[in-house]
Amino acid sequence: MSKKKVGVLGATSLVGRCLLPLLKKNGWSVRAYSRRKVTSADPDIKWIQIPLSPEELHDPAGESDTIGFWICVASIWVLPDYFSMLEKHGARRIVAVSSTSIFTKSRSGSAEEKSTALKLSSAETRLEQWSADMGVEWIVLRPTLIYGWGMDKNISEIVRLIRRLGFFPLLGRGDGLRQPVHAEDVATACLSALEKTDVANRAYNLSGGETLSYREMINCLFTALGRRPRLIHVPLGFFRLAAAMLRLFPRYHHLTSQMAERMNTDLVFDHADAGRDLNFQPRPFQPGSEDLPS
Repeated sequence: MSKKKVGVLGATSLVGRCLLPLLKKNGWSVRAYSRRKVTSADPDIKWIQIPLSPEELHDPAGESDTIGFWICVASIWVLPDYFSMLEKHGARRIVAVSSTSIFTKSRSGSAEEKSTALKLSSAETRLEQWSADMGVEWIVLRPTLIYGWGMDKNISEIVRLIRRLGFFPLLGRGDGLRQPVHAEDVATACLSALEKTDVANRAYNLSGGETLSYREMINCLFTALGRRPRLIHVPLGFFRLAAAMLRLFPRYHHLTSQMAERMNTDLVFDHADAGRDLNFQPRPFQPGSEDLPS
């Protein structure tokens, strides 16, 4: 009996790396798509390199693969580029990972962050429209602050800053609420959304299993590092200047002063629907050494 096939877009991403072994464990034969060239001897995971032009990749590796199930853990706004490819492979169901930033960044004072929210919203709308036209079932998952394996762009950058400075600069009281969600929990939700075919054509928020203040989140990271928490309060003006200076370096181009100002803003989402329909049971925020960047 042949195994069920699933295509994974963005397979080398953080969530993708967590997802592939889960899919294999649950009896799926994986077609792992990535812009990077990856080689693997695993017969259940076939890696396919995506060329720069999506139109070039309709029939990967010279074979006519019928792949009815898909998961997109790449940035959701690239997904429409591959609708034609998915059609040619006979897509019937797709799970796509978006972000709760679709809500939080739409209210930002940063034009760049508003643009991100618009890209997320546009991609979700295009997915819904395309799926309706093609008769494809869709599920969109919107995680909050993803962390894990030292590969994320938010928690890991905070850890690097603490290591570099020995303290963390805090704006105001740092009492804005957060719900960090582990990448492995997001991957588990992707698998559940793929397999629970009695649920379709809707979006779910995926928040972490613990709600804590920004300050408490930073304290947890000091603990994970084996250090005593050291938080220094700094003026908003200094924060804005520091963010502007750091953005001169490519590694910190994503930083904005609005990110700092949100330290005192609640970013909280209810995941009760995902718990009910997808059995989503996220862990509390207790990062271990394996979740920290090397």
